[in-house]
Amino acid sequence: MTIRLATWLKFNAVGIAGVCVQLAVLAILKSLLGVHYLVATFLGVEAAILHNFIWHERWTWAHRGLGWAGAVRRLLRFNAANGAISLAGNLVLMWVLVSRLHVNYLAANVVAVAACSILNFVISDKLIFRPSS
Repeated sequence: MTIRLATWLKFNAVGIAGVCVQLAVLAILKSLLGVHYLVATFLGVEAAILHNFIWHERWTWAHRGLGWAGAVRRLLRFNAANGAISLAGNLVLMWVLVSRLHVNYLAANVVAVAACSILNFVISDKLIFRPSS
């Protein structure tokens, strides 16, 4: 198996776990605490971003030996890039799917996450977790 394929598979495994984190935060905030679904989506996405960064740093791209020295800089880039894609994509798609098409908010969230994942992988692989030159 090539390193790129192994990295893609790890990225998706982390992403699936991140979706679980995101959906749990979304469900708890909306269903149990009555938080508006867009605010709950924002907080769920941010929780998933932080979860995913830690796993990507220590597992997905561990073969690149990036070390702790640049971890804060990578976290900021990851949060900005993947955060922008995930937050904007999730919020826009959630609004369209829930408010306009009346899709269940949890199902809509799964669709939104899937739509953002490929772009997030490319940006993470090429810009965030790249080996230092």
